[in-house]
Amino acid sequence: MASFLLRRLILAACVALTVLTLAFTLTRLSGDLAISIAGPSATDADIAIIRTAYGLDRPLPEQFLAWVGRAAVGDFGESFFFKARVSSLIAERMPITLSLGLTGLGIALLVSIPLGILAAVREGSWVDRLVQLFAMIGQAMPSFWLGLIMMIFFGLQLGWLPVSGTGSWEHYVMPGTVLAFSAIPALTRLTRSGMIQALASDYIRTARAKGLSRFSILFKHALRNAALPVVSIASVQLGFMLGGSIVIETVFALHGVGFLAWESITKNDFPVVQAVVLVLAVIYVVLTLLADLFNAVLDPRLRG
Repeated sequence: MASFLLRRLILAACVALTVLTLAFTLTRLSGDLAISIAGPSATDADIAIIRTAYGLDRPLPEQFLAWVGRAAVGDFGESFFFKARVSSLIAERMPITLSLGLTGLGIALLVSIPLGILAAVREGSWVDRLVQLFAMIGQAMPSFWLGLIMMIFFGLQLGWLPVSGTGSWEHYVMPGTVLAFSAIPALTRLTRSGMIQALASDYIRTARAKGLSRFSILFKHALRNAALPVVSIASVQLGFMLGGSIVIETVFALHGVGFLAWESITKNDFPVVQAVVLVLAVIYVVLTLLADLFNAVLDPRLRG
């Protein structure tokens, strides 16, 4: 188990370092940052002053190493636009993004696992085909379009739910549902295939021969083994949700980290953009690592 954990930690560190390098490089490839900060009406003297003040006149390797050193201790610098510490901005808005992501994942699991079990139990029937059609539609549906439709119907016409803001749990229902639709197809198909494979195994036939109840066979035996890949995909999907929340947060005016990233991109606030990309990537890596460890605990064969 120790060697398994060490391998996963080394892989996670490599991924984090790669993302950190890409975030730094891509912001520099977008153009001269000093000109972007100074604005179109700035003189050459103004640009030179800004380039010196922010250390942009130093060689790129030196800038990169300095940024890595600060980022390692949680210092992402100061925002050009918000005039505040980047770490404080992210810490202030992260609860909204985490609440949105967890809401979306919770809705996705509540919908996809029962649908996957139902489709597996009724394999080949019209119920199975209907579940697969629902999953296909959910995967093909653009998130921003679904969000706008729900806002018009449930928010404006029926008045059941608020269309923007973060004042109560009701504000997370529509954006969480929209976010869940990106994960429901994969989780439903994975649950279905895992349950079909589990129900056809020898230990399930033995359980039936012993006279165990249908509930016990489905949920205590088959689902436990079918849930192994679902755990991995669920953690990956949560990472996708947190990273892809920029669209949902923009549509529903939720001022989370995703909305912060969109604001920073439009304002050429590259310290914030770099930090948001790195923080979300680290969260994704940590979630994947925890899923691997959880699967290794459930299935000792994965530790080899």
